[in-house]
Amino acid sequence: MTAISLRNISKSYGDHLPVLRAVNLDIDQHEFCVFLGPSGCGKSTLLRLLAGLEDLSAGELHIGGQRMNHVQPAARGVAMVFQSYALFPHMSVFENIAFGLRIAKVADAEIRRRVAAAACVLQIEALLERRPRALSGGQRQRVAIGRAMVREPKVFLFDEPLSNLDATLRSQTRIEIGRLHQRFAQASSVYVTHDQVEAMTLADKIVLLRAGEDMTRQGSIAQIGTPLDLYHRPKNIFCAGFIGSPRMNFLPARVLAASVSGLEIQLLNSGEILVLPGSRPMPEGAAVTLGIRPEHLTMNASHAEGPRLSLTRDVVYAEQLGEMTYVHLESPGANPLLAKEPGSSSVRAGERHKFFFSTASCHVFDETGDAVTSIGNRS
Repeated sequence: MTAISLRNISKSYGDHLPVLRAVNLDIDQHEFCVFLGPSGCGKSTLLRLLAGLEDLSAGELHIGGQRMNHVQPAARGVAMVFQSYALFPHMSVFENIAFGLRIAKVADAEIRRRVAAAACVLQIEALLERRPRALSGGQRQRVAIGRAMVREPKVFLFDEPLSNLDATLRSQTRIEIGRLHQRFAQASSVYVTHDQVEAMTLADKIVLLRAGEDMTRQGSIAQIGTPLDLYHRPKNIFCAGFIGSPRMNFLPARVLAASVSGLEIQLLNSGEILVLPGSRPMPEGAAVTLGIRPEHLTMNASHAEGPRLSLTRDVVYAEQLGEMTYVHLESPGANPLLAKEPGSSSVRAGERHKFFFSTASCHVFDETGDAVTSIGNRS
């Protein structure tokens, strides 16, 4: 069942360029949907449109099957968890969580029941009499989530809720949010972040948004799919470069021959010729970009399963990080390539090595940035 439906949503401020354009999206009941993208792509604005804190410039918004274009925020059945917690400093934790219910004139007995239930789930029962200044950042975030939970909404909206926490606490709270979502019964969750680790670990569905000229020309949404869909099957070079850490290696190339039986390309900066399986027809000489993720470049040929190719490169620098080693490779006229080796690797700067990769791990993008289909299986 569809919980949220957006059709041709756009948002502009005055005569300025649009912040969002042509957003079409369905979010299912009990789905965890993450809006991901660079700064300025409109992900927080899109969340505020769902909440009713911003007015649509164009399009149709439905929540629970009802049109919400002009419905007030309090009547939309959504609850928002803000980046800044937005707690009242003069109120106790109990009163902060209960505030929305008191405004809605819910009976005192029901308020106590809901607050107690939320505090139990969030493990903050011992904090109910404290003021926000006596809480840690993680505890404050739990209170903000509790205030949303007691409203028993149809949709939870999270606006970068972990950005004010340190790295360890972010990891712990991220897990808690994921576990909480599983207990939200029928409620859907929409979560905004620029952190792809949060997106990859929490999301059932990722909506990757783009900004600038690409958004104006092609619309705000670059790709929608599961985390592994976006990782293994990016539809365009923007998605391929944004998803994955470290980012994908990109090598400029030109087409020597292309057909359903194979794609022959020549790397521009090194002159190496590579043959990949299957391609849509492309003219000879067409500009393309070859993409290979660092973890798919390996010095151990047996780790590149299936048909494989290789590149021979000088090592510029090796970063030994314990569990892994990032190997930076020279790439004439372009950014250094990056390969990922085991932490025990003894590779050193100045050495020359052959790095293998399977044809199934290759991504090829045409001159417009769109993926060339049927290259590898990327499963």
